[in-house]
Amino acid sequence: MASKTCPLCEKRRGKRSCPAIGAQICAACCGSKRLTEIQCPSDCTYLVSSQTHPPAVVQRQQERDARFLLPIISGLGQRQYQLFFLVQATLHRLAQSDEFSVDDAVIRDTAQSLASTYETASKGIIYEHRATTLPAEHLARELKPLLEGQDGRVPVARESDLVEILRRIERAASAAKNVLDGGDRAYLDLVGRLLRPVPGQNPPTGGGTTPAADDEGPSVIIP
Repeated sequence: MASKTCPLCEKRRGKRSCPAIGAQICAACCGSKRLTEIQCPSDCTYLVSSQTHPPAVVQRQQERDARFLLPIISGLGQRQYQLFFLVQATLHRLAQSDEFSVDDAVIRDTAQSLASTYETASKGIIYEHRATTLPAEHLARELKPLLEGQDGRVPVARESDLVEILRRIERAASAAKNVLDGGDRAYLDLVGRLLRPVPGQNPPTGGGTTPAADDEGPSVIIP
């Protein structure tokens, strides 16, 4: 009996049983829509296989991401490392919300203005350095409660730690487009890949949590 047409593309024959869709889908849709348009369960055999034995193009992307990221996080202390990835998760969540425009230039501008503000504060001077664009100002306002432990929470880090993390994010957002051969969202795309759920693990969250001092580390898996 011939396979039915894939319900996603309505072009190719469905040859893979998709537990999320409840139908036979084609291999192309399975590979391209996995964890994006298709909410794959963690025990899906095709999902597990793709994570365990990724295609060559995915392996090359992972290796390039690692070469770019490792120098950025090199030398960070445990708490700085946790905070770094907590900020990445927050940036990813805000970028996906579509509340305002976010790209690498906005992230760079935001990190630069916040880092300058905390550098000034560490010298005993209270002065808020403003971002140069409205989206960056909006993003800075969203990040400050996380960085400063507002809403009754204690400060999440020393000003020197915040400066260190923000300057690294500023450099990464500036360099990603050329190093990763991406567009205006090359760094955001990298963050999205880092935060992609791993089979059998809960996806990391980006808001409302402060990294504890005795945590073993973030749930993000570096490729």
